[in-house]
Amino acid sequence: MTPDISQLIDDALKGDQKAFSAIVSRYREQIYHFIYKMVKNSAQAEDLTQETFIKAFRALASFNSNYAFSTWLYKIAANNCIDYFRKRKLATTSIDTPIQAKDGELHRDFPDHEQGPESQLISKERTNQIQLAIDYLPEKYKRAIILRHSQDKSYEEIAEELHLPLGTVKVRIFRAREMLKSKLKDQLRQR
Repeated sequence: MTPDISQLIDDALKGDQKAFSAIVSRYREQIYHFIYKMVKNSAQAEDLTQETFIKAFRALASFNSNYAFSTWLYKIAANNCIDYFRKRKLATTSIDTPIQAKDGELHRDFPDHEQGPESQLISKERTNQIQLAIDYLPEKYKRAIILRHSQDKSYEEIAEELHLPLGTVKVRIFRAREMLKSKLKDQLRQR
């Protein structure tokens, strides 16, 4: 009969090395696989597993028996892996550093995706054109399209606000969009 984990912990706290060895034997494989999934290196997983049990042994007196021992042990293993990743120095290179090639140094250029004054001006002009096209719509279509796209209302909300059947609202918005497309195409052709 295998001893209860709480009994093994009590015995290990009293200095019984065999009790702690039994704890390691019981959880070693699970902890190793848990760590290996994180570090993806068997030698490193072995080292971290051993460190986990050393840390667990040193902190055994702080274990709260109201909680599962395995949860406590997995927490130590996870923290051990986090410490390992923090300590590892990753080789990094500045994006401004030129690349050495046979023919000399290569410099990288990266596009600037921020809107400059020109693209902001174009965007503002486009918005103005759309607003002008909306202003030219007949009132019943203009009202429906503004409620839908400027005020973000659902078809049902528009139907309720305009006291119209849902189908009529959908038709008006469809026709308004068609008129806007036509008007905006004409404006583009005139340029």
